[in-house]
Amino acid sequence: MEAAIQVRGLRKSYKDLDVLKGVDLDVARGSIFALLGSNGAGKTTLVRILATLLAADGGTATVSGLDVAAQPAKVRAAISLTGQFAAVDEILTGRENLIMIAELRRVKGAGKVADGLLARFGLADAASRRVATYSGGMRRRLDIAMSLIGDPPVIFLDEPTTGLDPEGRLEVWQVIQDLASGGTTVLLTTQYLDEAEKLADQIAILHGGTIIVSGTLAELRQLLPPAKVEYVERQPTLEEIFLAITGSSKK
Repeated sequence: MEAAIQVRGLRKSYKDLDVLKGVDLDVARGSIFALLGSNGAGKTTLVRILATLLAADGGTATVSGLDVAAQPAKVRAAISLTGQFAAVDEILTGRENLIMIAELRRVKGAGKVADGLLARFGLADAASRRVATYSGGMRRRLDIAMSLIGDPPVIFLDEPTTGLDPEGRLEVWQVIQDLASGGTTVLLTTQYLDEAEKLADQIAILHGGTIIVSGTLAELRQLLPPAKVEYVERQPTLEEIFLAITGSSKK
């Protein structure tokens, strides 16, 4: 089966700074692909090139079989991009935000589409509230819902849980898992290793301008010596303590 995203030898420099030095990767259709890397590793640059927002200096990239450089309009019709900060209008209600995007994308039945997404993302009860009153997790869910209008087969999530509290992170994690279960291909950039461990079917590490390792979590674990069996008393994590005390039932 043809990969949803295929990148070969992708290069990008800013004056004397080489950000991408020949990136290669393949993302399977309907999978969650996590791209890891520290600040400045080039994750956002790679996503911007794949989303046709930035031109590469060399190499090739295809999304849904479409050449990013030669067919940018068709690529944009096949993707959606959610950046590090929720791109929502705080003055409008949640429903109004969705209707606005649906009308801009000329989707028929904008109101019906909005109602369906509100229900799907657990925002129906807050549909008539201004987004300024939403929590961080609710805003991010709305942001992702807006990006799904038009049913794009590929979605880019650039550090989607940055700045969220533990409960908000879990909400977004569930949304991402639901997207992949529905057949959407998700390329996720993150600095949070536990996020990639929890969500990703495939993981790649971008370092020094190239992908230095790529594979499933099980394959990456095989790169290290076998684990030693030790019997220790397991203590609850701070996240588990926080969620227990605040009464969250989310898993």
